[in-house]
Amino acid sequence: MKRQVAMKHCLFLPACLAAALALSFTGTLVIADEPATAEAKPVASEVKSEDNDEAEAEEKPAEEAEEDEKELSPAQKRARERAKKRQEEKTEAESKKVRYAWFVLDDELPESPGGSGPFGDLSIDLRKQIARIDAAAKDDKIQGLVLLFDSPSYGAGQRHELREAIARFRAKGKHAVAVLEAAEAASYLVACACDEVVMPESGYLVLPGVRAQPMFYKGLLAKVGVKADFIHVGDAKGAAEPYTRREWSKAVKENMTSLIDDMYEQMIDTIAMDRPMKRGAVIEAVDRGLLTASQALEAGLVDRLAYESSLRDELEKRHDSDNVVFVENYGKKKVDTDFSGPGGMFKLLGMIASGGKESSGRGDKIAIVYAVGPIMTGESETSPFGASSSVGSTTIVKALRDAEEDDQVKAIVLRVDSPGGSAVASDLIWNEIQTIEKPVVASMGNVAASGGYYISMGCDHVFAEPTTVTGSIGVVGGKMAIGGLLEKLGVTTDLIARGKNSGLFSTTEKFTEAEREVLQSLMDDTYEQFTAKAATGCELTQDRIKELGGGRVYTGRQAERLELIDELGDLRAAVTKAKTLAGLEADADVTIDAYPEAEDFFESLFGDNDEQREVRVRLDLGGVLPELEQAIQRAGWVRQLFAKEPMGLVMPYDLVIE
Repeated sequence: MKRQVAMKHCLFLPACLAAALALSFTGTLVIADEPATAEAKPVASEVKSEDNDEAEAEEKPAEEAEEDEKELSPAQKRARERAKKRQEEKTEAESKKVRYAWFVLDDELPESPGGSGPFGDLSIDLRKQIARIDAAAKDDKIQGLVLLFDSPSYGAGQRHELREAIARFRAKGKHAVAVLEAAEAASYLVACACDEVVMPESGYLVLPGVRAQPMFYKGLLAKVGVKADFIHVGDAKGAAEPYTRREWSKAVKENMTSLIDDMYEQMIDTIAMDRPMKRGAVIEAVDRGLLTASQALEAGLVDRLAYESSLRDELEKRHDSDNVVFVENYGKKKVDTDFSGPGGMFKLLGMIASGGKESSGRGDKIAIVYAVGPIMTGESETSPFGASSSVGSTTIVKALRDAEEDDQVKAIVLRVDSPGGSAVASDLIWNEIQTIEKPVVASMGNVAASGGYYISMGCDHVFAEPTTVTGSIGVVGGKMAIGGLLEKLGVTTDLIARGKNSGLFSTTEKFTEAEREVLQSLMDDTYEQFTAKAATGCELTQDRIKELGGGRVYTGRQAERLELIDELGDLRAAVTKAKTLAGLEADADVTIDAYPEAEDFFESLFGDNDEQREVRVRLDLGGVLPELEQAIQRAGWVRQLFAKEPMGLVMPYDLVIE
């Protein structure tokens, strides 16, 4: 739908001033809205009227009211009595309403905050979504929660964060309902944290267990004349194996089997804990893999078969009420779009200039520094919507310094969701953390492996989710020799060289023995530094770290048992720990500041980086061949990494757990 149209013809950027001028006189603005359902309309008006009533309700002093009463005529007194009765009836009706906060979970929830537009956030990130659920839990006007799942794509760590938020909501004695349609494991493992799981009779459930199947490209590279020449430190450091082998190496396969086993066990345990099912029945359902709605109901995986449209009726029966209200977009920031009057133009221009950003407020703060994506030297890259897509050491170091220099920031949480990357960049970030006098707590998300683990080891306390993929303490380095490809294409070269190892970074030939020896020495030194710093961070011996290292990856649960991290917990737990380390009460009210600052709407729209140039290819390819899209993305950032330096700290394979 569109609200009243005040302007018909305007180009986007040049029209901002024209729009402001028009709005200063008309007081209206063209804003595209999501189509609203018939049921949703009264919800919006209801929420608005409640806010207005609370803001404007003021009772007159008793003496003044009595004086007014004497001056009223009989007709006026009767009118006042009728108004009073209507208000009492309205208050009684309001008290009988049963409100459910309604959220649609779809697409992705970025770890790091995205940019803001002049009329609100461009996207909802994980922390904001969880904050909205937590706010509903504390709101006395909200009696329940409805989560409608529309094929969301969440990592294992994010699923755990959402499950914890739902558990906090239910702990308040409130009712949570999950509405599934055609659901996969990612949706179901969040949904089963609710009191009820509902599915239409035409729906189905996909629970195929856990599976990892990487692609190997050695045969392809051989066909085109490319030779992958890589060295690794650590027998299970398999980051280069997709390019140098046709299958898993023995050490890597053993390690990956252990990882998959633990993820599978956690999946079975989670469902068995949440559902009225014995463990054997859960395994039987997962072994089946694909269940119709009726089969899911019979197995105990869902509670009832119903359509979304009948949900209100079912909830009214539950609450013995005929007035269940769904509060859509609960907790979403309302933006003032009233630009009427002489000051309207200046208000609009101010919002555009600020990108919709608000003051972070006063009082004590906890800074969350987001390290999301492959770790590289230089500046971080951002997506077209402002969220981070790589961890640039220059950007993260500056963010850490900014948080350190802000006197209101009492502690820092480093939120890590990274498979690793540049050894140099990882060390620069680790070193910066060492210089910070304030407490720094690491919170691992979906993955914090290799370089992601390295930077976490600089922190005072390290949290991981039970399903976080972490560890991968090892080093890999090398290059792609494309001389054979050039020959096939009819391209020749004519070399003049001085220096025994002048071809160290040549892309036409593999390493000579002398060059390989030099690179191996550098990588051995990096591994020594890595294991020494990890040993200090974990308070283990370096020999023990090497025993657990060698490139091996672990779930967060395994890592906690092996003392590679300090504690299992979500981002909320990390913030609480940061507060206590800073000398604040665990339940102290603090402002959360996110670093690095996300690009605003116009920076995102008109910026120029690799992520934005490649987004069209990704969108076109991902829907058809997602595995190939992921492989191309990984190959792209691996190429970028090894173009800058000869080695890196990267987790094995582009691990996709199905």
